[in-house]
Amino acid sequence: MQEAEQTYIQGTVSAVIYQNEENGYTVLRLDVGDEGAITVVGCMPGVAPGEGISVQGTWARHTSYGEQFKAETVERRLPAGTKAIYDYLASGAVRGIGAATARRMIEEFGEEALVVLEEHPERLTKLKGITRKKALAIGDGFRMQMGMRRLLSFLGEHEVPLQLSMPLYRRYGDRALEVIRGNPYLLVDEELGVEFSTADQLALSMGMEGDDPQRMEAALLHELTYNLDNGHTFLPRRKLLPATAQLIGLEGEELEDALETLLERGEVVQEQVAGEEGIYLHDLYEAEQYVAWRLTEMARGELTAPQQLEELIDHIQTEQGIIYAPQQREAVALAATSQVMLLTGGPGTGKTTSLRGVLALFDQLGLETALAAPTGRAAKRLGELCGSEGYTIHRLLETQYDPRSGRLVFSHGEDDPLKVDAVIVDETSMVDIVLMQGLLSALREDCRLILVGDPDQLPSVGAGNLFSDLIRSKAVPMVRLTEIFRQAAQSAIVRNAHQVNQGVLPNLRENKTDFFFLRRKEAAKAAETIVELIQTRLPNNMGIPTDQIQVLSPTRKRVTGTASLNRAIQEAVNPPAEDKPERRFGEYVFRQGDRVMQVRNNYDVLWRDGARSGMGIFNGDIGQIIRVDNREQTVTVNFDGRVVEYTPDMLVELEPAYAITVHKAQGSEYRAVILSVSDGAPVLLTRGVLYTAITRARELLILVGDDEVVARMTANDRQQRRYSGLRWRLVQMKER
Repeated sequence: MQEAEQTYIQGTVSAVIYQNEENGYTVLRLDVGDEGAITVVGCMPGVAPGEGISVQGTWARHTSYGEQFKAETVERRLPAGTKAIYDYLASGAVRGIGAATARRMIEEFGEEALVVLEEHPERLTKLKGITRKKALAIGDGFRMQMGMRRLLSFLGEHEVPLQLSMPLYRRYGDRALEVIRGNPYLLVDEELGVEFSTADQLALSMGMEGDDPQRMEAALLHELTYNLDNGHTFLPRRKLLPATAQLIGLEGEELEDALETLLERGEVVQEQVAGEEGIYLHDLYEAEQYVAWRLTEMARGELTAPQQLEELIDHIQTEQGIIYAPQQREAVALAATSQVMLLTGGPGTGKTTSLRGVLALFDQLGLETALAAPTGRAAKRLGELCGSEGYTIHRLLETQYDPRSGRLVFSHGEDDPLKVDAVIVDETSMVDIVLMQGLLSALREDCRLILVGDPDQLPSVGAGNLFSDLIRSKAVPMVRLTEIFRQAAQSAIVRNAHQVNQGVLPNLRENKTDFFFLRRKEAAKAAETIVELIQTRLPNNMGIPTDQIQVLSPTRKRVTGTASLNRAIQEAVNPPAEDKPERRFGEYVFRQGDRVMQVRNNYDVLWRDGARSGMGIFNGDIGQIIRVDNREQTVTVNFDGRVVEYTPDMLVELEPAYAITVHKAQGSEYRAVILSVSDGAPVLLTRGVLYTAITRARELLILVGDDEVVARMTANDRQQRRYSGLRWRLVQMKER
């Protein structure tokens, strides 16, 4: 796609039509002289009538408001001349000054009015009705605006996105520009989202030398932080140094001193872990150590069995109208005598039945139990299966985002533990080491913990290999369910999931009941078939509504990747219409009625659910667009009852979700799944991906694509190694 031509325009702000105080997004009219006024949109916090601005960007046509200029860089000039200064002050741009005060200021100070505001606000006391306290408050507010103005100028000059101005100012206040000048690498942060290369280019353009210690330290920290997304809680020193050297074009030896400085300051920790000289970020080291210590202590805390335990289990069986299989009964009994335990098994092995038994046991013992899971959909499903409300772990801990530290914080912790006697966590394979640290620190000393999951699912998106490490360490009491029950065994989905997990290719010719394979060697034909299935064939022939069908793909790219499939499916199931407003953002069109996914954690976004409200929408949450308001520039999404309003700068956090990657589907279950199995990157065509995809389907699974790809995925048991010290620590602590 050809990029739009960049245009440079300058003029005077004649009117501000809309301004969002939270993110600085602004719609204004710009007087450009003989050519009249144009509409300009972009990030311009605090801009006001009377200001002179120069903008660089591109022209675009809005569906409702016609031609607009989208400003990508903005240079602001304070108004010059008494009329422009009066217009600026009278507009309310400076808190505490209205039209009457602006007139008196111009009469008293003339063209020096703005200089007085910034440098000598006490002189405002010459004006009737302004006390010294009020004068200083007005001056403070104006200086804050000047700080924001200079920050914007700095960002624009160095081609850094202007949208960063508000989060930077929220975090650092008046010192924002000073702080970023002092250390440009602070921009490389999860909330700010600046690439290391961008911050590095900024630092070098400001005159920083290539071998400056600050640059080398920032590069080392970035390499460790970046690899958290690859699941590593630490990196071997032998890999960290050369990888960082390649990143910034230096020799590895030059980085030795920088690493030693970071170690001395305690920002990173070095420890011999399972034969590797491991380098940890300090917080990850603390998290791993804490999880290992706390779980070891809990595993040692064997509880006294309640009186007549066997009779109690018999009573629970009678109430539930079932008879537990031996392994299920073992799980319920173990929960009675263990402070912490693992419950694991594949599909159809009775994890849910076992969980219901454990929950009934805890009820009989008078224990208050909380049900939790890593994602909203998994928590909702767990609650429905167990007949009680399920919480996301984040919601259970009352997660908040601390803008000062830039970190996720939990309201519940050691100082304010959860007021429950037991916690049951489902889909534990998705839980990373930091989230587990947060959960464990919020448990009272005598609280019980049941961790449930399937270790053959894909591991957590975040750092660590938690559930697999716990199982392989054998340091925590565990029941592994292996018997596939008769009713489940009748499901081809369950049978084929177990076959794939054992490396056995499913019988793709045996299209029965709930498992089908449609052979489409050509990717374009496969994509066409997938669209037909979700648009007409499944709704019309099998009575499955489109909103209960989820398309999965191992990859985002190619014809059968999620990006291309989403465009095709949207056009088929939710085409443009006069009564369906839409909003274009980047490569996506967001239309009323679309299914969308949140693609990054946002801890400080407000949601409402009727009279209830809360904070936080998380990576992987799926919802539906219920309103597109082009006048207010907002998109409103309903996430299973939690309603969130997205302003323009937040749309980067949304993606269409008619088709999603298998990784994004973890922890969710759908009535019907259509899985694209066409050629792609070998690292994505693995047994774990295929197994996870199959187990997402509850009633129907349709594979569409190439049978040779299915065979390659079944045979490819290669798993990307994760550097984690948890298993090693658990074994060490258990043996002490």
